[in-house]
Amino acid sequence: MHAVGIVAAAGSGLRLGVGRPKALVPLAGRPLVGWAVETLLTGGVDEVVVTAPAAEHEAVTAAVPAGARVVTGGATRTASVRAALAVVRPGTDAVLVHDAARPLTPPEVVARVLAALAAGAPAVVPVLPVIDTTVSVDASGLVTGTLPRAALRRVQTPQGFARAPLAAAYAALPEDAELTDDAAVVRAAGVPVATVEGHERAAKVTVAHDLALAELLVAR
Repeated sequence: MHAVGIVAAAGSGLRLGVGRPKALVPLAGRPLVGWAVETLLTGGVDEVVVTAPAAEHEAVTAAVPAGARVVTGGATRTASVRAALAVVRPGTDAVLVHDAARPLTPPEVVARVLAALAAGAPAVVPVLPVIDTTVSVDASGLVTGTLPRAALRRVQTPQGFARAPLAAAYAALPEDAELTDDAAVVRAAGVPVATVEGHERAAKVTVAHDLALAELLVAR
């Protein structure tokens, strides 16, 4: 099975508050995007395509391992994945879409996603149980109910797909649509999405506190 990894790295990173694209923010002296690409390659993908902000194409290219292809991303995550899919070579069997903002995802998570695809799943996402009490609220912020946690999961990346249904789902998606992740794109097209075990180290770096925690994990 020939698998291509896509790393979404075109975001601005405004919530991180560092004044530069999040993918280029260093973790232990190495840009987040470099960690993400290496995770995919170590986990078993054959090649990687990285989406970059237009103004940072050269910087992202310098930050990733040699051989990774860098393409200009779009204004949204969905648009960026579209741009990456457009350069995936014919003959590719599987596509894994990963966030540059999840730099410490263990390679074994990648391997679990690939194994599920090889076993026949058309789409698969790594997940973890929801451990906190989760409630619904109304427009004024008042609690209206408690959600049962047994059926709830936290979704991580990389999310894996057989190439054909992923490409078809994106082709059917309106150009101005912006869904939260790629699993939502294929589910909108009626594709069932399986799950595999995720990992706590695959947490997303969104705000400064997340980056500080990641630095502590690397130092351990």
